[in-house]
Amino acid sequence: MNSIAIVGAGLGGLACARVLQLHGAEVTVFEQEASAGARPQGGTLDMHGDTGQVALRTAGLHDRFRELARPEGQQMRALDPHTADVVIDETPDDDFRPEIDRGQLRGILLDSLAPGTVRWGQAITGVTGPRLTFKDGRSQDFDLVVGADGAWSRVRQALTGVRPRYSGVTFVEFDHDGGSNLAALTGRGTLVTKAGGRAIFAQRTSNGDVRCYAVFYAAEDWHAGLDFADTAAVRASLLERYAGWHPDVLRFLADVRGGFTHRPLHVLSVPHAWTHTPGLTLLGDAAHLMPPLGVGANLALLDGTELATALATAPSVDEAVMAYEAGMLPRSIETAKACASGLDDLLSDDLHSMAA
Repeated sequence: MNSIAIVGAGLGGLACARVLQLHGAEVTVFEQEASAGARPQGGTLDMHGDTGQVALRTAGLHDRFRELARPEGQQMRALDPHTADVVIDETPDDDFRPEIDRGQLRGILLDSLAPGTVRWGQAITGVTGPRLTFKDGRSQDFDLVVGADGAWSRVRQALTGVRPRYSGVTFVEFDHDGGSNLAALTGRGTLVTKAGGRAIFAQRTSNGDVRCYAVFYAAEDWHAGLDFADTAAVRASLLERYAGWHPDVLRFLADVRGGFTHRPLHVLSVPHAWTHTPGLTLLGDAAHLMPPLGVGANLALLDGTELATALATAPSVDEAVMAYEAGMLPRSIETAKACASGLDDLLSDDLHSMAA
């Protein structure tokens, strides 16, 4: 039986492991974080009917997803940043892209795996073909190593040597309590307000709280000298950057109590592809890191389930990986091109360009 290692316990890697186990394959997921709860899992995701939900059906988890998904989370609301007037308030008639918290979706996938599948606290320090070297000095060989280890993938470094580049856009993340007036203003789904190359996005989560992002064009070192542990200093810097906006809109920044997290946006070159290399492949952000326009998680899930299905049905591991890459790479390149051009729409003054 072939031994398969997946590096990274994100959505795509876990989906791949789930489908492999459904087919009786031997798979181990190595994750450098100490536990599933080692860090917050971010905001909400809209699961697309033609990608993410297809993957969840393949994994036999669509019913569980539907139990937790929030069709009402598709509501899109836009504020004029200078008047604070609601200028768009729309909820689709169908639930083609219901929302779910990223943490909830990851929990569904983790719960579906056999005990011990994920090896927590297993940092990878080297990848030489299908051989992994761990932080403690151990090495282990596999028939296939799958890089599902995100933006700064070690497996990608072994396969293509390509590193992400800064996109010129930065995100600053923060939260508001579900009982606040800002939560009511956000609505049940996503709110956006933007102008002049600056935006604020807010998303309601399943517990009613609001996950927010200040998004703007900036030099990579824009925060030099700014200590993100100093909430007051970061707040003052952001309020200065967003000067001229309506006071009610600026409350999203002014009323933050829990602190800010800096998340500069990095992307991979387009196209990002590689010559097939026996024993190695990539999925998700490791393969195609794109601007956050609502497709990354969906593609990662689809990558994972398609790779696993190929491995379970092809005559050999190498033929399976070649078949997977032959479909995944063109799809990801086409999507990455669209996302690259859509990044400017994210920060345009057109409030109808709200995808995030």
